[in-house]
Amino acid sequence: MKTVSTRTGSLSGLDVFVGGPIQHAILPDGFVGHLEDAISTAIETVRAHGGNIFSAHLVERFGAKTDIFTPDQVSVRDFRWMKKCDVFVPILPLLPDLTLRRTDGTHVELGWATAMGRPIVLITKQPFSESASHLLKGLHRVGAVQTLDFDEFVQKPDLLVDAVLTATEQQQEAIKAGVVA
Repeated sequence: MKTVSTRTGSLSGLDVFVGGPIQHAILPDGFVGHLEDAISTAIETVRAHGGNIFSAHLVERFGAKTDIFTPDQVSVRDFRWMKKCDVFVPILPLLPDLTLRRTDGTHVELGWATAMGRPIVLITKQPFSESASHLLKGLHRVGAVQTLDFDEFVQKPDLLVDAVLTATEQQQEAIKAGVVA
C-alpha cells in the first residue's frame, strides 16, 4: 500500500482498479450506454488527477474484445491487478426495475479486495437497492469502504477523488492501529 501524505486532490502514483459489469452489460446494439459513460468518467477522473488505471473495460474495449480472452486469462489478469492496486472502484448500476445489474466478476473482485485489505470506493445507487445482498450492504464493517451514489458521481465526478483519498487514508489508519496487516 502506497502512502498518501496529503489531501491535495492528487492521486499521483496510486494504482486504481476500476471494475463493473461487462458480460451482462453487452447488449445486441452495444454496451449499456450510461454504464460505459460512468466507467469512462471514473477512468478519466482518476487519470486527470494523476492516478494509474487498471480496467478490463479498456482492455476489452467495453465488450468488443471479450472473445479474444479466455476465462483463465481474465481471472489471472484481474487477480494480478487486484494484488497490485491501491484501491478498487467497482461501479454497480441498477436495471430499470431498480435491481442491481448482474456482475459475477465484480462481486468476486469485491471479495478479493476485502480479503487483501484493499480500500474500496463503491459507486452505486444510495441507499442500496433492495436487491443488494446483505454482504454488499455490510461490506463497510469488514473493509475500508466508501460509497458514492451513482447519480451524484455522474453529476460531480471529482467526488471520486475525495472518496479514493478517504478510503486510502482510512486503510492507512487501520494499518497503523494494527487492525489490518
